[in-house]
Amino acid sequence: MSTTLRRVGAVTTLAAVGVLAAAGVASAHVTVHPESYAKGATDGVLTFRVPNEEDTASTTEVQVFLPTDHPVLGVLVSPHDGWTAKVTTTKLKTPVKTDDGTITDAVSEITWTGGKITAGQYEDFDVAFGQLPDDTDQLTFKTLQTYSDGKTVRWIEKATQGDEELENPAPALKLTAEGAEGAEGTETSGTAAGAKSPASTESTASNSDSTARGLGIAGLVVGVLGLAAAVFAVRRAPSQRQ
Repeated sequence: MSTTLRRVGAVTTLAAVGVLAAAGVASAHVTVHPESYAKGATDGVLTFRVPNEEDTASTTEVQVFLPTDHPVLGVLVSPHDGWTAKVTTTKLKTPVKTDDGTITDAVSEITWTGGKITAGQYEDFDVAFGQLPDDTDQLTFKTLQTYSDGKTVRWIEKATQGDEELENPAPALKLTAEGAEGAEGTETSGTAAGAKSPASTESTASNSDSTARGLGIAGLVVGVLGLAAAVFAVRRAPSQRQ
């Protein structure tokens, strides 16, 4: 009976560990924080979190593309130790009218180079903005992550209603009606512009990752099933000896 219990316990443990490990991998994609802001929010900060997914290579370049059909105005890049940021602006097809005048150009790309994100680490890249658009419900920031071995991961898949979990989702920022629950409004969220990013040695985690949560729940289910199997084995063992 004790041998049976040990075997069932070992199988259950290995299954649960496998599921939880998969949850960790699923959450390791480039994300933007906070997850939402109010439409037309002003004077805030967007933080792009970039984890390193490779065990044998380091991230050496990060390119974030800002939408120009719904432009983010007044973009400023926070200095980041060890990294150099190159900011590219583009002439807008449709100028944006503001209280300060008409805006004809906006930042379309930011590329960080010179630094290194090693295995098991991440970096936060902070971008301050003057104003977010008020004519869309979501902003998608396609991102390219280049590794020291030449590999480039393209975080460019855009989620649409009804889509299953994407393999390489682009960072997305929800824009909500002002005052809506969960909206950041016009208050600055995250690290203020000019402040240093958190240490890279902190663990990569995203509490909001739905897939990670789902896989975590699956792990608990596996554990329950394993316990049930163990109980069944205990009850059955005496009858087999008779």
